[in-house]
Amino acid sequence: MSDNPGPNEQPVLDRVRDVIDQVRPYIQGDGGDIDLVSYEDGVVTVRLRGACSGCPHAAMTLKMGVERFLKEHVPEVTEVVNVA
Repeated sequence: MSDNPGPNEQPVLDRVRDVIDQVRPYIQGDGGDIDLVSYEDGVVTVRLRGACSGCPHAAMTLKMGVERFLKEHVPEVTEVVNVA
């Protein structure tokens, strides 16, 4: 085994964190933020904050942006949900 594990050898939660860190600057650019709350059985739970918490477009951002990007990079992810 090499010193640098491939993407599928890295724990799922670590890969989810990495992807959240990649999308965070885009969300912050619109005055919001995103926190990873948990990952369990394919479901990633996040908390949208700031401008995103009350934005009518938050659901679209979550599903069409964050969820799509996570599923592309972490195939184990089946859904992303937001908690208040």
